Amino acid sequence: MIMKKNYGASHDPFVVSSKRIELSPYLNKYYTKNIVLGISAKRFYPLSTEVDPTASYWNLKKNVMLYDVPEKPLEISGPDSLILLENIFTRNIYDLKINRARYVISCNHDGGVMMDGVLIRLTTKKFWYIHADGDFETWLLAHSKGLRVKIKDPKSWVVQIQGPKALKVLKECVPELNIKNFKYFNCQILNFNGQKFLVSRTGWTGELGFEVYSNGPKDDHLGLWDYIMKKGKAYKIKTAGLDSMGIRRIEAGILDYGTDMNRFNNPFEVGLGAYIDLSKDYFIGRDSLLKSSKKTKLFGITSENFIPFGGSEIYYKNKMVGRTTVGAFSPYLNKGIGYVLFNHNSNWVEKTLSIKGKENNFYDCKIVNLPFYDELKKLPRGIN
Repeated sequence: MIMKKNYGASHDPFVVSSKRIELSPYLNKYYTKNIVLGISAKRFYPLSTEVDPTASYWNLKKNVMLYDVPEKPLEISGPDSLILLENIFTRNIYDLKINRARYVISCNHDGGVMMDGVLIRLTTKKFWYIHADGDFETWLLAHSKGLRVKIKDPKSWVVQIQGPKALKVLKECVPELNIKNFKYFNCQILNFNGQKFLVSRTGWTGELGFEVYSNGPKDDHLGLWDYIMKKGKAYKIKTAGLDSMGIRRIEAGILDYGTDMNRFNNPFEVGLGAYIDLSKDYFIGRDSLLKSSKKTKLFGITSENFIPFGGSEIYYKNKMVGRTTVGAFSPYLNKGIGYVLFNHNSNWVEKTLSIKGKENNFYDCKIVNLPFYDELKKLPRGIN
């Protein structure tokens, strides 16, 4: 019988100083003495609280959740901002419309993934890039020499409101908003009880949802939190650590930079080839990617008797052929799931392999394509 440990339990906690790590302005809303904080983008975030992650997961699936997330927005502006972004990112940026967002990847000169995130176009010459873990600001600054561009940290903090009832909560918060016109990956400045915030129809759960970006330290963050919770009460809104979000993002096939990929992986081998436009005249890493293999090495893994954890060894015919990057128990699928990065490409899908546990026991596992379900992303798009 499979032991249903939670996503947060797969992380090893230890004491760390907060001197150089930013504390969330929302921390007091969920802090308990037994909280486990993670670190991403030099920010603390609630990895696990005393709230049952399985209960939070199901509330995410059935109702709506409010999450404090460590995503870090950077602002890129100026007459040459578009030139810089076209050089940095592997997709075209020039055709990104104002008040629209786009998932984009940056590569190094060897074609390895430097960063992934969501780029928002605020005006013709002003963008926000909401990125994952890593010092991407330095990378931008290094490649902006000679360009008329300004790069700054707006000190914005992000909350995600996710779940099938998320847009109903948004309508309660902003009654004047035309929800039907607020499409997937649309962005807009909205008024929350007298405070104006940038909002995007995006998220990190594979569910319907939106994100709210503060403007900086002067905002009333706690007031915003209380307002969202008040307006969402009728829709059973809850808050918890990101362990429940972590389970759902794995199910949705969403990758986490630093966990599932890094600068030594090219986008094709981790299944992100759809976000690489080699027809562009230039972007950093293009020449290397033209020569690289376009085959995927990252796949999903399921097990009826074992929950994968990061670094689990995968065997085929008594030979170690790859390692898992992440794993969790999926309440929806009722089995252990995760991602495996193979040492080499092969026809792995639908094959039964073996996964090695911490006590050197072996368990059968099946290789599948990502995501585990909702391949057409009907859930986040709001399509029934």
